[in-house]
Amino acid sequence: MTCSFSLALHKLHSKQFHYRSSSQTTCLVCHPFRRQLGATLPALLLHKSLSGLSSWLEKKTTNKTTQQKMFHVVQYQPLRLITQNGLSSMCLKLMLSRPAALAQIWKSWFSSYSLVGNKNIILMGPPGAGKTTIGRIVGQKLDCPIIDIDDDVLETTWNMSVSEKLQDVGNEQFLEEEGKALLKFSASGSVISLTGSNPMHAAGMQHVKKNGIVVYLDVPTTVIMSRLKSMKVDRIVGQSPGISLKDILQFRKQFYKRWYDIRVLCGGDIAAEVVAEKVLDAVKRYQNSELETFISTRSSRSGRSVEKDSHKYFSDVVTEGLAPDGGLFVPEGGLPKFTAGEWQSLIEATYIERAQVILERCIHPSDIPASKLAEIIGTAYGENFTCSKIAPVRHLAGNQFLLELFHGPTASFKDFALQMVPHIFAYCIPRSCNYLVLVATSGDTGSAVLDGFSRLHDTDKQRIAVMNFFPEDGVSPIQKSQMIGCQKENAWSVGVKSDFDFCQTAIKQIFTNSDYTGFLTVEYGTALAAANSINWARLLPQIVYHASAYLDLVHQDIIPFGSPVDVCIPTGNFGNILAALYAKMMGIPIRKCICASNENNVLTDFIRTGVYDLRGRKLIPTFSPAVDILKSSNLERYLHLITDEDGQMVAQLYNQLENQGHFQLQKDLLEKLQQDLVAGWCSEEDCLAAIHSVYSTTGYILDTHTAVAKVVADRLQDRTCPIIISSTAHYSKFAPAILRALRIAEINQNPLSQLHLLSSYSPLPPVHWGLLETLKKKGNEDHQICAADMSMLMSHIETLIQNHFMKVF
Repeated sequence: MTCSFSLALHKLHSKQFHYRSSSQTTCLVCHPFRRQLGATLPALLLHKSLSGLSSWLEKKTTNKTTQQKMFHVVQYQPLRLITQNGLSSMCLKLMLSRPAALAQIWKSWFSSYSLVGNKNIILMGPPGAGKTTIGRIVGQKLDCPIIDIDDDVLETTWNMSVSEKLQDVGNEQFLEEEGKALLKFSASGSVISLTGSNPMHAAGMQHVKKNGIVVYLDVPTTVIMSRLKSMKVDRIVGQSPGISLKDILQFRKQFYKRWYDIRVLCGGDIAAEVVAEKVLDAVKRYQNSELETFISTRSSRSGRSVEKDSHKYFSDVVTEGLAPDGGLFVPEGGLPKFTAGEWQSLIEATYIERAQVILERCIHPSDIPASKLAEIIGTAYGENFTCSKIAPVRHLAGNQFLLELFHGPTASFKDFALQMVPHIFAYCIPRSCNYLVLVATSGDTGSAVLDGFSRLHDTDKQRIAVMNFFPEDGVSPIQKSQMIGCQKENAWSVGVKSDFDFCQTAIKQIFTNSDYTGFLTVEYGTALAAANSINWARLLPQIVYHASAYLDLVHQDIIPFGSPVDVCIPTGNFGNILAALYAKMMGIPIRKCICASNENNVLTDFIRTGVYDLRGRKLIPTFSPAVDILKSSNLERYLHLITDEDGQMVAQLYNQLENQGHFQLQKDLLEKLQQDLVAGWCSEEDCLAAIHSVYSTTGYILDTHTAVAKVVADRLQDRTCPIIISSTAHYSKFAPAILRALRIAEINQNPLSQLHLLSSYSPLPPVHWGLLETLKKKGNEDHQICAADMSMLMSHIETLIQNHFMKVF
């Protein structure tokens, strides 16, 4: 976007130009302007009253771009490098050369300009990361100038070597002198290799970053230590007596993370040429944000080419949730792939560091910059989790391991997404619009959504509210108390006199009811959004913990990297197991995903036979209510995947399911599915027996959902590799069933008393503290109850909007 364009948009914004569609209200300027005009804004911007402005902007942009290019060629000889000593000898040679050199200058400008224009590629990383070597290779590939800050700037400025300067002035003064030299430096269209300590000087980095794309060469600390040892380097800038080299390298990471735009993972044995190619690929991705689009699982290939002007990006799918045709959003280009070396570079990393790396590759920085994403991740997985490892892996017995996903504030795996998604959502939505997030839950999602959105900043809570619908008689007493207890000023729960499938179907119908959503937009300036697992942003954090679990087994020397594992996941809506399949696609060596059902075993039957049949099935309330689901929404994303993105076929299957209550996969698709998935189911008696057996032998208490997975894993695993069982919830949420499984006859009906009784047995893990605190709150019985009627749900929604948001006149 040119400066003139940006200025014009700000002028537009001052006049409050907005448009309203049938589904949402969007400010033409407040909406994140992170992409090209034609790719981001609705066609409305280019229509009628704004056409004159657009024409003027186009002329202005074209003229200015032409002037910039001409000016750049004149000055690109081949580098505008200003230091105290003037131009480098390389530049002087090129300037004084004859026509052949001028042709080389043109070639140099053309190849590099097409990638970064006037921008510099700035390589940043610790000493020993290979910045100088990689910078030379990248510069040669682009035919553009190469600047090493150490050699070409600092030593030229100081007239002495860097080591002499450090010895002369000492650590603290050296950093200041280095920063001052950086402030006097200017370049364009070049590849710049920073020193390892440059990022520690804020003013200097701000100056350099203004005209560059900062690429962080992220090399594991153990690799850096090994390289520095081979180079016979035992001290670096900033290392005081008594501080180890490892400690100062770890300390510096906070400065690198503050400045980079792009991260490039660099393993131990990776060649400099390979790293250089990765740098170029990363810069191309950074520059071409319009390529990372999303499509509906029901969109036809022919329709996609026609709808190029209505591309959806990450920010769009986060706010919209459901595609207009009733399908689910998926990335058009698929998920990013990690090499084995890249995964191995994360073995020593913390959970937060792994999450940052993985999500950076899944979310384009034009949607959420790396620095903002780091802030969101740090907030999501901070003190609100009771375990510092966030998602620890615990050995259970034999070749079975538990992935503990219940250490978040509401004691279920849903916290991993729903402590993060509200902050992502608040960042992506237009600042001038109100949003009401609708949620349907079979148990755990409700409290997780309510808690997550209640942790937003106060200014965000004024424009974002949540309404949670749950089956009034279809969740455990503690789950209900928890959902009601998590209600806040912007978060409410409504019990529906029906089952989860009705709640989920009702929300989907509300989203696709353009008359109703249009009315809310026009009357109240409020758009609807979804936070269920149908929202793409919900799936991404789940990919992280499946990948992290595998890396933890490698880190604990249980397996070498590359050895396969199986995963067994209690499955209802298919989101958690789909995230494991996505992790496999991204390079984690998962062999089989085992789908564990309770007595609502529609998925087990489907995976075994290829027939998805709801005819004559009634939902059976069980001890594991989070998987009491018959219509598995996220299965649609997986079917889209195995049909090679045949949206037309997916639409036909789901139309048949809606109209006839069943569909059947073709034989080749079933064979494809069964290469990834196996399935089994567990009775209520077997579930309780598993809880009792594990507690008797280990002292560990499984929750009811994890017990379902344990039973199925015991039946289906072949014991040739480790199996990771997803422990999706804390047993505290299902105290009556746990007490029954442990054969404790006297069960008090009060949920708080039940938890105190369990705590008296000194169980492993301990009773969940966050759940105890929620249940202690007064007024836990106050909530609204609604009949299973669409008009009643819509009335509740409008009443909430009237009470929370200001009406538009």
